[in-house]
Amino acid sequence: MTKVLGIDEAGRGPVIGPMVLAGAMIEEGKENQLGDVKDSKLVSQKNRLILDRHLKKTIKYEVLVVEPEIIDAAVLSGELNLNWLEAHKQAEIINKLNPDKAIIDCPSINCKAYSEYLQNLIKNKKIELIVEHKADEKYPICSAASILAKVEREKQMGDIKRKYGKTGSGYPADPYTKEFIKNNWKKHPEIFRKSWSTYKRFAQKYAQKTLPDY
Repeated sequence: MTKVLGIDEAGRGPVIGPMVLAGAMIEEGKENQLGDVKDSKLVSQKNRLILDRHLKKTIKYEVLVVEPEIIDAAVLSGELNLNWLEAHKQAEIINKLNPDKAIIDCPSINCKAYSEYLQNLIKNKKIELIVEHKADEKYPICSAASILAKVEREKQMGDIKRKYGKTGSGYPADPYTKEFIKNNWKKHPEIFRKSWSTYKRFAQKYAQKTLPDY
């Protein structure tokens, strides 16, 4: 019996809200129990919610919510970056679920270097690591993880919108997000990734405007 774990993330690029990582694990050969999973970007929100409920009843899983302050601390540390932070969170999932095989959707352009970095963070050195680009499209168990991560990220953003207002998608290119940052960058610092250039541009621009004239 080989336990196979897939890991994927959602919300890596937004300037608002957390990044979410999910791990989904099943016995190898039983992937048909996952349902009609695909990369979450190819599944409608309605079907994502249906699949999310099904997966949580069917498989072992772990979901990690990485708040903006943790992301900023890593990016600004000089020691970590977003890729290495993601590796640490993936290792946290792997160490908890302890699979025989872990399939990772690689965030780095260099899969070999990323795999070596991740391997050093894993306690059980016997775990087989498969680190590839677009693993969420190639492997059903990674597609399942993609669904779990996306649904949790959307839930987190829904909570933020209900509490703080119309944030848009949270992605830097979204005009609604830009307008929200412009009006709220100082009011609600806890929901922003302050290390993102989009936030820094608005903060610098409007902070200067509020300086008193001498």
